Amino acid sequence: MKTYTVAILGATGAVGTRLIEQLEQSTIPVGAIKLLTSARSAGKTLPFKGKPL
Repeated sequence: MKTYTVAILGATGAVGTRLIEQLEQSTIPVGAIKLLTSARSAGKTLPFKGKPL
């Protein structure tokens, strides 16, 4: 099955976190996810399907 690499710009913001939640609930086959944030969010982890990113 084909999987997708997904990048979310502004992942720690309100819209970014909502996109992550929606991806977790969707049936889209995500092979890899790239979370892009500003320098202010350096070192912050976000959960995706039970794993910290």
